[in-house]
Amino acid sequence: MKTETMKQIDFEEGKITENILRASIPMLVAEIFSLLYNIVDRIYIARIPGIGTTALGAVGLCFPIIVIITAFSNLFGGGGAPLFSIARGRGEKKEASFIMNTSFFMISVCAVILMAIGFLFARPVLLLFGASQNALRYAHPYILIYLVGTLPSMLVTGMNPFINAQGYSTTGMISIVIGAVFNIFLDPLFIFGFKMEIEGAAIATILSQMFAAAFVLHFLYQKAEYKIHFLKKNEIKKCGENARNIVSLGSAGFIMQFTNSLVTICCNNVLSLTGGDLYISVMTILTSIRQMVETPIHAITEGSSPVISYNYGAGKPEQVKKAGMAMMGLAFLYTVIIWGIILFFPHFLIRIFSSDQTIYKDAVPAMKLYFSAFIFMLLQYVGQTMFKSLNKKKHAIFFSLLRKVIIVVPLTYLLPSVFHMGTNGVFLAEPVSNVVGGSICFIVMLLTVLPELNNMKKDKAACK
Repeated sequence: MKTETMKQIDFEEGKITENILRASIPMLVAEIFSLLYNIVDRIYIARIPGIGTTALGAVGLCFPIIVIITAFSNLFGGGGAPLFSIARGRGEKKEASFIMNTSFFMISVCAVILMAIGFLFARPVLLLFGASQNALRYAHPYILIYLVGTLPSMLVTGMNPFINAQGYSTTGMISIVIGAVFNIFLDPLFIFGFKMEIEGAAIATILSQMFAAAFVLHFLYQKAEYKIHFLKKNEIKKCGENARNIVSLGSAGFIMQFTNSLVTICCNNVLSLTGGDLYISVMTILTSIRQMVETPIHAITEGSSPVISYNYGAGKPEQVKKAGMAMMGLAFLYTVIIWGIILFFPHFLIRIFSSDQTIYKDAVPAMKLYFSAFIFMLLQYVGQTMFKSLNKKKHAIFFSLLRKVIIVVPLTYLLPSVFHMGTNGVFLAEPVSNVVGGSICFIVMLLTVLPELNNMKKDKAACK
């Protein structure tokens, strides 16, 4: 099985940090390229002559819908992969395979449902999100075309964790790179070459997703150690417990992404009233930058997750601790560096997404405020990853809700109106939530996870 083109990482053997890096580095490359699916669209759209800034804001209005689609794919993929890894660690191969195929079935069915709902309600939903009639001219055709690629998009995002969980991190990287590379070349061709403007960006994206999905399905069907198949009728009847466990564990990541979408909707609504379409474009730039700079943190923590889950399932608490410490150290080093770049060189990052000089005077101060407590995001990521990897569903769900729903959403409305902070109030809500939510999540993780691992160690020693 371990050929030159298909090497597996053995999560049980070797140094923990080395295993995490071997899993995280390909994942980092994959996630950087994954960003290009939509970020490249934004870069090119912002440079469409005459309509660039307006069209960029219009695409920003589509982000919540795109994020919701991604959230559902992560609900099943992100929920199933840790359970799959724990089952592998216990040596339960049939159970691991059944978990993966249950996730595959749920992703496929959900994609069809979401696409149908999207076609029916895209226009009223965009209006609800704060789209003006001018912005709707660009946002509506973009999202309708994007929805055609819902199934391939969800298959790539949702099934890739199972490739990584089997130790094929390089293959997982390649599946994302394929789609992104196609998107990089197809975007200018359709936007400028065929003069299709914003519709061309959406067509390029869905074609790229189809190529990536074809690669993922081929690998998992033909070459992986654990192969996928669509659940048969008798298997569907038996998958209820697995489905509940997958959804239960995946709910944390789902809520985190869904609430990101909710926050974007709230921010756009408030900004449309306090600052107008220009500030919606500013927020689109800031959320694009946040996606970009958070990607390595996500890659490090997600690359650590299968190592943590596997060793937890195998009953090796010391290995779990080492993996957690290595994850924290690597993520901290990156976060400190990127935080400095954000605060001291904001123009550099803003130029990636817009060449409109008039937007800088509003975007730079907004960016410094929005990212002022970015380093505290690290605590949220580390805490959430540990809870998810150890199958602590209630903790993972609560802390997903705490930072966004309980803190950010109310502050987004209260700071601009009650405290008369205007647009600054919208941008300040994020750093406040980072400090409060991130700190509480990390402290509770230490108080709950460490005692459990220590007890596991004592029980293991007593059994010898």
